[in-house]
Amino acid sequence: MKKFGLALGGGGARGLAHIGVLKVLEQNKIKIHSVTGCSMGAIIGGLYAYYGNSMPVENFILEIINHPKFIELGIEKLSENNNKLDKNYFEQFYDYIGKRVQALKALNRLSYFDEQLTNEMYKVIPDVAIENFKIKFSAIATDLLSGEEINFTNGSLRKVIQASSAIPGIFPPVKYQNYFLIDGSASESVPAAKVRDLGADRVLAVDVTREIKIIEEPQNVFEILYRAEDISSYHLSMVRLREANLVISPNVKYLSWADFDKAELIISAGEKAAQDNLENILKLYNRNASILKIEHKLKKIIGEI
Repeated sequence: MKKFGLALGGGGARGLAHIGVLKVLEQNKIKIHSVTGCSMGAIIGGLYAYYGNSMPVENFILEIINHPKFIELGIEKLSENNNKLDKNYFEQFYDYIGKRVQALKALNRLSYFDEQLTNEMYKVIPDVAIENFKIKFSAIATDLLSGEEINFTNGSLRKVIQASSAIPGIFPPVKYQNYFLIDGSASESVPAAKVRDLGADRVLAVDVTREIKIIEEPQNVFEILYRAEDISSYHLSMVRLREANLVISPNVKYLSWADFDKAELIISAGEKAAQDNLENILKLYNRNASILKIEHKLKKIIGEI
């Protein structure tokens, strides 16, 4: 029996491309055995494992994005960065609050959006046990206290998704199961290895991390810190992706994590990436499991040399 696993990376709005990938896999009768995600990858992957179909996931996400209360949050304003769409979310966050007096309130708490508002936002996520899903699912979060990467394979879908997508500085850390949790992307960008822990014998990774470019020389300490975060995230992704048999990268890396107003464009980009790579995806899906195992081991050895 084929055990086709998906590793869905984080990237905020860019992660909506995962929906497009799932749509193409369904259209081509590719059965998903397991999904592991972090951040937006956990949201999309968790909802897919719950519903078992991409259509209700897409409808659910678009309904939230277009809801008046979500629009009132003004998340898309965090994308205001003088047309430099490759800034990370820390840069966009501080650019945004630096222009607004109410931002001073954020300096006296752990995040821009307070805990009460955040909990209200996540109430739309079903509060169901992920260990009961027919499609195996896990979500990556990071324990802020120990620095440990936590891979949730059981517990509340609502809570593990909230923890995995708790962007530092934007959403408050989540207290859950004796942990103090933040966004999974802090420790795991594209969780390819964790899908194998769920039993997958072949892994397709969808990478929506921000592209890294050559920049001008940094002018202050903050620019150095922001750049260091970009570089570490990029190289972490490269290491993690070695665990995948196949990696596809939708053309969304130039976009901001906060570009939720471009949701339909991003989903379409995911569909295109999957269609463009469909031949290789089908080859992976139909490949002999023993041969895949040998190829994966060789790939890891070569990557370590």
